[in-house]
Amino acid sequence: MSAIRVLLADDHPVLRAGLSALLSAEPEIEVVGEADDGLDCMELAAKLRPDIILLDINMPRCGGFEALDRIRDELPDTRVLVLTMHDDVGYLRRVLAAGGSGYILKQAAGAELLTALHTVSDGGVFIHPHHAQLLATDARTSVPADSVDDAANGDERRYRSLSDREAEVFRLVALGHSNGEIADMMFLSVKTIETYKSRLMKKLGVDSRAALVRLALELDVLK
Repeated sequence: MSAIRVLLADDHPVLRAGLSALLSAEPEIEVVGEADDGLDCMELAAKLRPDIILLDINMPRCGGFEALDRIRDELPDTRVLVLTMHDDVGYLRRVLAAGGSGYILKQAAGAELLTALHTVSDGGVFIHPHHAQLLATDARTSVPADSVDDAANGDERRYRSLSDREAEVFRLVALGHSNGEIADMMFLSVKTIETYKSRLMKKLGVDSRAALVRLALELDVLK
């Protein structure tokens, strides 16, 4: 299996050096470049085509959200894992809405970061269970009921059309587990999980991991 090619983008050189040392010690991860601002990140990403960009939100010249929008449009095969100091559900929602594949706090970087990189590399979305719960709570309390009744009813109907196994795969994918992890949990093959995932996304009318996560939060299935 080829190494996961990672581009680091953060304006703090000490943090970049620590992340580079941490990731370079892992044989399955290759740090292919480092950027100290958003424009450098975009230039290096276009040149190096990394599998994953580990991206800070607050950077000079071109901020993380602007960079994320451009990456989504210009490098659709490159995934973005946001590494941030902001323990804020509002930032997390913006990252997911912009097509980010995960959100991890700088103070948690370590074993959790390695898990997040593998999850994102396998096609998953990484959200710490604590943040998933915050998102679910925020979704329940911040949206006026009379503005979403029709859409919610349609989503509920589509969700009820899922088989028990499809519903469980839906929940586990939304929680950030990789296809391999879900296969182990459900005692099924990875190919079977991929089939369930493709089928449930079609039934639910979603075409991306970020959209799937948002729908899971709206339906309150992340328990």
